Amino acid sequence: MIYLDNNATTRIDEHVLNAMMPYFRESYGNASSTQHRLGRQSNEAIQLARQQIARALKIQDPNELIFTSGATEAINIALKGVATRYHSIGNHIITCQTEHKAVLETCAQLEKEGCRVTYLPVLANGQIDLAQLREAITPETILISLMTANNETGVLHPIADIAQICQQHGILFFCDATQYIGKQNALDLAQIPVDLLCLSAHKFHGPKGVGALYIRRRKSKPIQIEPLIVGGNQEGALRGGTYNVPAIVGFGAALEHLQAEEWKTVATLRDYLETSLLESIPHISINGADAPRLSNTSNLTIKHVLATELISRLPDIAFSTGSACVVGSAAPSHVLIAMGLSEDMARCSIRLSLSKYTTREEIAEVAKQIANAVKKIRAQSPVWMLFEKGLID
Repeated sequence: MIYLDNNATTRIDEHVLNAMMPYFRESYGNASSTQHRLGRQSNEAIQLARQQIARALKIQDPNELIFTSGATEAINIALKGVATRYHSIGNHIITCQTEHKAVLETCAQLEKEGCRVTYLPVLANGQIDLAQLREAITPETILISLMTANNETGVLHPIADIAQICQQHGILFFCDATQYIGKQNALDLAQIPVDLLCLSAHKFHGPKGVGALYIRRRKSKPIQIEPLIVGGNQEGALRGGTYNVPAIVGFGAALEHLQAEEWKTVATLRDYLETSLLESIPHISINGADAPRLSNTSNLTIKHVLATELISRLPDIAFSTGSACVVGSAAPSHVLIAMGLSEDMARCSIRLSLSKYTTREEIAEVAKQIANAVKKIRAQSPVWMLFEKGLID
């Protein structure tokens, strides 16, 4: 199988797996049991991983990182934790219509509990209008939650500008960086004043089931977060529970092992894929084409070709209709709808996402197979025949 669903998850790096293995079989102690050697070995491994992640993201204090089970848990901690602790100051949160479902559904839950949430629209290319962001801010605004890179289209938000707006108004900025980290230039948190940020290891060739929440330690007005999971003093009492030592070790190793040059190669392959498909398939478009995008992501709308039918015709290629978190839903992509696509066009859209393991030969084969499948589907489609005769749009 040719795997082009790397925004859903990635193949674990061999170097990462090798780093993890000793903590399953030899150094298997509970990291909180520091009274004995096995526990101390595990604890030291966690601290090393914390330092590796901090170095990669230019975090000054490794203890600003809180380990979680993944980005979804980190999102819940951040949004619910801020809403609970800052409710006496204000109850207004600003986010965006194209955010990940983990953000949108958490915000929807907070609305039921009395929060007011503004969901910013996006332009046709998937970007937000910074003027609209400024206009949405009120004296009650306590948090702005905007992602770095969209998981479906790869469209990038200008987080440095957003962080500056938040600083000017004294508002906390939470950034979901889950899709960005490991797919672009390194994120420098020493230069970009993000207050809270989440990431997940399995998006950049690390293990599943581990992520982190970054909480900046301010010298004045420390950021206060109400814990989501209690029951232990792990992670400064912000996330109780036994440490998943092998996964945390793999998390650190995955970030440390990333090479920026790999993603320049991936960007070249993504462009080659898009050019090949645009040249061989009529009436195909790239969603977010004129916006800054992740180097590995291509979201394509193929007119009058249902994505589900195309996927079923290509069982040896792994790709998707969009985010893995909404598979099984009958609704079209909320991201593409927000960008102005009709429901029919959204249902004719596919996401192809590459990794450092993707080869040029694979891309050439994928382009050929997709073009052939589209031709066959359209040849049998009454809708396409009507479109060709100019009877429908």
